[in-house]
Amino acid sequence: MKKEKKSSKFAGYKPREVFKYVRAQDERVNLRVRLILMVSAELVLSALIATGVAALIQRYFRVDSMLLIMIVLVITSTVVGTALTSLWSRYFLDPVKKLVAAMERIADGDFSVRLEDSSSAKEILEIYTGFNMMAHELQAVETLQSDFVSNVSHEFKTPINAIEGYATLLQGVEGASPEQSRYIDKILFNTRRLSRLVGNILLLSKVDNQTIQAKPTSFRLDEQIRQSIVLLEPEWEKKDIEFDVDLESMEYTGYENLLMHVWNNLIGNAIKFDPEGGFVGIGLKRQGNKAVFTIDDSGPGIPEEARKHVFNKFYQTDSSHKSEGSGLGLALVKQIVALSGGTVSTENRPEGGCRFTVELPME
Repeated sequence: MKKEKKSSKFAGYKPREVFKYVRAQDERVNLRVRLILMVSAELVLSALIATGVAALIQRYFRVDSMLLIMIVLVITSTVVGTALTSLWSRYFLDPVKKLVAAMERIADGDFSVRLEDSSSAKEILEIYTGFNMMAHELQAVETLQSDFVSNVSHEFKTPINAIEGYATLLQGVEGASPEQSRYIDKILFNTRRLSRLVGNILLLSKVDNQTIQAKPTSFRLDEQIRQSIVLLEPEWEKKDIEFDVDLESMEYTGYENLLMHVWNNLIGNAIKFDPEGGFVGIGLKRQGNKAVFTIDDSGPGIPEEARKHVFNKFYQTDSSHKSEGSGLGLALVKQIVALSGGTVSTENRPEGGCRFTVELPME
């Protein structure tokens, strides 16, 4: 029979109410008093057990040597004290370990984590309820931000599409002056860029909240990457970039449409930051139960400090390229790869440029 999980006595209450209630409780024995009582009990118990062992040795083995009896006392008290300390330390350290694990999940963006608030120690209960209140508030802010971004992006999409459509029609108007044509081209370029930004925000919001109704399908992963390279051909031909492609034939089951965004972003970034006549190396191979995709470029690389933030939303490392992107591409890559159960990482190559590695689990 499955054991039912004990529900918290504070279930159903708001975190702030629980926190105020806990702070108001004075009848609980604090940790300092508990620690003093435990240490005192440990010393007394260790001394009693050690004395008893020494008495038994004197009685049954007829040992009268005080040195030997003292050695027995020290060894016995040390063993007993160590065992009791190890046992009782869990009472103090286990809550700390649970808190550290929960904080790591918060740092990874999981604001749904909560700590059990049924401890009998007032300090631990205060810390846990304070943590739960923090997680609750962060989750509320994240939900509000996500909903706001999603709603605003939806509202932007319709007028942007209208502006792009009218600007496209104006491109074919006869009799426009060169200056007017230049303005129309700028309007069209920026509306398309804004449209891509809105599309990325909406997609990122859906992936974050896991509201995409996508079903895993079976497809050729190597062929999908080739399609992405061909799709970006105008970009790399313009910069005369050389490609070295080594793709192992691979059948993969996953989110086909979403993964296309991953390859487009990673390959597009490599092309963007490569110099004229640069080099891009792309590889795909199976390692154990993982599909490993790598892409190398010959660009300037990523500064060490910036590498910690490249997968953050709206983060851009090179100010000279900020007009060319929105800082959402790599954040979207990370979220899609995570949704697929994989990982993505980056490193600078010794010979120059950087490498991105995507690892996806295989069935």
